[in-house]
Amino acid sequence: MNEAHEVEVVVIGAGQAGLAAAYHLRRTGFQPGRDVVVLDHSPGPGGAWQFRWPSLTFGKVHGMHALPGMELTGADPARPSAEVVREYFDRYERAFDLRVRRPVDVRAVREGAGGRLLVETSDGTWSTRAVVNATGTWDRPFWPRRPGQETFRGRQLHTAQYTGPEEFAGQRVVVVGGGASGTQHLLELAPYAATTTWVTRRPPVFREGPFDQEAGRAAVALVADRVRQGLPPRSVVSVTGLPLNDAVRQGLADGVLDRRPMFDRITPDGVEWRDGLRVPADVILWATGFRAALDHLAPLRLREPGGGIRVEGTRAVADPRIHLIGYGPSASTVGANRAGRAAVRDIRRLLTEEPVAA
Repeated sequence: MNEAHEVEVVVIGAGQAGLAAAYHLRRTGFQPGRDVVVLDHSPGPGGAWQFRWPSLTFGKVHGMHALPGMELTGADPARPSAEVVREYFDRYERAFDLRVRRPVDVRAVREGAGGRLLVETSDGTWSTRAVVNATGTWDRPFWPRRPGQETFRGRQLHTAQYTGPEEFAGQRVVVVGGGASGTQHLLELAPYAATTTWVTRRPPVFREGPFDQEAGRAAVALVADRVRQGLPPRSVVSVTGLPLNDAVRQGLADGVLDRRPMFDRITPDGVEWRDGLRVPADVILWATGFRAALDHLAPLRLREPGGGIRVEGTRAVADPRIHLIGYGPSASTVGANRAGRAAVRDIRRLLTEEPVAA
């Protein structure tokens, strides 16, 4: 094995959370390339946004918060959000000289010598005193399992594979999932598909009025309580509800957002319920969310019996050298910015202490 490159901090991921952390590290004196390295496995700037479907225009995006130190201004709401955010992140990386290395796949983070961590990647190994993990969720789409799923003769795809509504013209589509992606898919598909059917595990909760600071704090507190207990974070919509905007109101009035409970099994030709109801389908679109991409941290044994990583603020309770941002209460874009600042503050305190030999 080649000798490891030594740095003080490794940031894994260059989406909103990773760039926010890199900015605050640089602002407090860490030099990119010498003291800190940012590793990103995506082909270019933009984080998960670069993979969003073209019909998700910037005007449809809920709550895209600017990165610290540079506002996002003058964006055309009719442009695809993937293009707008990719260009913005690219400008940001260059403006602050963050020197993101990509594409780099992080394979494992494990214990090294002298109290350091080893970050093993497709671009060599890095020895570091602290890791900021900002890998998000896009790489781990969640596919529920239902009886008969393997017998379905039509097409099954996840939100992560969705590229727009035109390819579903004339088809009977079942959309599974009660989050924002599910409702966006349904509203887009309705003018093209022969039929659409909306299925969710729980009845959707629509939120009237603005999502103010008090509501935001309450939602964050609920998620933070779960991660403090070592439980996996729940979906965003489970604590915020679905925004009831004009498009959603029209979808409800038109019957496009007429929700059915989760089906009991999948048949070769569609889905069916225990009471005998059957819905024929050509496509099942799983808008069922994502899980945190944390497999590379497995060698550190951070997971609790409940299945999550117990976190206080951004710090992993089991290992103070690991900070998770874009995880749990910091999964929103504004939350990621705040978490990046908090993580750097804690890391600076950690690195001023004498290293403890392993």
